[in-house]
Amino acid sequence: MHIEFRHLRTIQAIHEAGGLARAADQLHITQSALSHQIKGLEDQAGVELFVRRSKPLKLSPAGLRLLKLAHQVLPQIQALQEEFTGLREGSTGRMHIAIECHACFEWLFPVLEQFRKSWGDVDVDIRPGLAFDALPALLKEEVDLVVSSDPEDLPGVKFVELFDYAPVFVAASTHPLADKRFVEAADFRGETLITYPVERTRLDVFSQLLIPAKVEPAAIRQVELTAVILLLVASNRGVSVLPDWVVREVKYSSDYVTRPLTKDGITRRLYAAVRTDDLEKPFMQQLLHLAGEEARKLQAQ
Repeated sequence: MHIEFRHLRTIQAIHEAGGLARAADQLHITQSALSHQIKGLEDQAGVELFVRRSKPLKLSPAGLRLLKLAHQVLPQIQALQEEFTGLREGSTGRMHIAIECHACFEWLFPVLEQFRKSWGDVDVDIRPGLAFDALPALLKEEVDLVVSSDPEDLPGVKFVELFDYAPVFVAASTHPLADKRFVEAADFRGETLITYPVERTRLDVFSQLLIPAKVEPAAIRQVELTAVILLLVASNRGVSVLPDWVVREVKYSSDYVTRPLTKDGITRRLYAAVRTDDLEKPFMQQLLHLAGEEARKLQAQ
């Protein structure tokens, strides 16, 4: 027996309309064509699907079984069609994000909060577990956007500029280095450096300052949360280097000092790495727009 979606729609329409004429109008076909379709379906099934000469037209037990199938299948087909329409028009989709910049969690959450209000049908997720292999994951379509400060020349990937920031030295106001106008690589000798739990090459203090100068701190302490890093710094348990936008409020606290790295300071740029084919998706464009707005707010503070 060969059952098509139109057969299920026909059974449902006749049941709801209570007659062939009204069902034919609902389905936008002639009554003759509808009768022909029903006869063909009954010939396939070998049973009658309707109780003849009943008013309104009623389904036979076999017809009721087919109606039950229609009620199960047709809503799923409708949902699938709506999902495909959303994908085609860019109103639904997936936005899985990997972050190489550990501090960016705090910057990204306000962006995602705004994003979800307009794009509730987009599946948003943050994949911190992929942070170390984020760009390969992007190429393999395991994630859809990577926040990174280290652009690479990758085929099919665009690095969209988000904003510039300065990694700055943070110490307790009573720390011996608090009197300096800026700190250099040599100043970290003998210090406990408090960092995020990220490999060294992903930390600005190492990639931009300590590794080139071949300087090693006395100890390294890894901490997940920015608030805990600042708590430890204020207690003189060590020093840290954080993006300037993370510690803007700290600059107005008497418990801390912030200083540039080197006399001229160090400037870094944050990017959103996106597959080129995804750049035209409306929800991707909106997320990048919101990210730019949040960046401007940070820079205005």
